[in-house]
Amino acid sequence: MERPEESVVSRHQKRWGKIILLTILVLFLVPFFGVGLAVYKFPLAAKTVYNFIASPANQIASNGGKTNILVMGKSGGAHDGADLTDTMILVSVSLDRTEIKMISIPRDIWIPEIRAKINSAYYWGKQGTPYFTSQETGGGIAFAKKITEEVVGQPIQYGAVIDSSSFRDIIDALGGIEVNVENGFTDKLYPIEGRENDTCEGDTTFTCRYETIIFNPGVQTMNGGTALKFVRSRHAEGTEGTDIARESRQQKIVGAIKEKITQPKVLLNPKVDAAMLNIVKKYVETDIDLPASGILIRLILDGSKNINQFLIPDGLLVNPPISKAYDNLYVFTPKAGNGKWEEINEWFTLILGI
Repeated sequence: MERPEESVVSRHQKRWGKIILLTILVLFLVPFFGVGLAVYKFPLAAKTVYNFIASPANQIASNGGKTNILVMGKSGGAHDGADLTDTMILVSVSLDRTEIKMISIPRDIWIPEIRAKINSAYYWGKQGTPYFTSQETGGGIAFAKKITEEVVGQPIQYGAVIDSSSFRDIIDALGGIEVNVENGFTDKLYPIEGRENDTCEGDTTFTCRYETIIFNPGVQTMNGGTALKFVRSRHAEGTEGTDIARESRQQKIVGAIKEKITQPKVLLNPKVDAAMLNIVKKYVETDIDLPASGILIRLILDGSKNINQFLIPDGLLVNPPISKAYDNLYVFTPKAGNGKWEEINEWFTLILGI
């Protein structure tokens, strides 16, 4: 098995953190202001609106003035590993300060309790593990929160799982976004979805697995598919093929989405709201109830300009040799010893300010 560099995993987690938070905001904010509330009974809708305006702290689960949300991203689809949450981020929202902290949870952390990586906790929670039935785990989100709480040493009040396919559909539902491509580029090795294992009729170069994508400089309207290619391109010629360039492109997309959804004509458009509501139903699973979402939306909006991202320090995790002890997988374990989370717990407590 290929051994990914820790720095690459860290960059991936950090790079997509704000995109995931924005996705949450989009998926809850637009339907909230539009027809989404109309499908709920009036008292519940009225309470949600009141919570958004007043943000009553006693109406949302919290600990030490913080509400912690485990946000997980999965690839979805019908392939093996569709329910592995390769992106896991603890989002801590302050109730008394306009501040959001986001801490990436490395997907390769080994969990002795389930003899698997932490990114499989959601899957095992749904299916049942060799040690717990699905009824005992409480379901995918509940089990993922329970396992992650042991690592971070803090209670996690809510959880949300987002299918990465929603990114494309969100942009399409918004009618596309305007993006200024400062540096044009060509990528001759962009992977074609669904052809990852194509044998290409014996072609040893596997040319059939790739397509050439070209982006010319200038302001242009992108649909979801084009935007996805714009941010995912990894083999562009010249400087646009670097991690720094990819991160810059992703931030452009984030900014373009944010600018589009904050336009009143979009935010209050019934067709857009209806489309977003369908996306929520299709791609998002969460245990956040509607009244609590009203408060969270307000807190995320208020704190969106003060987001701090963190990575677990290298010294707290080690990468043991691949062996049967870890099912021959590439994993991270606590430096203090397998299953000993005390030092990592202390670091989370310090960062979260509990």
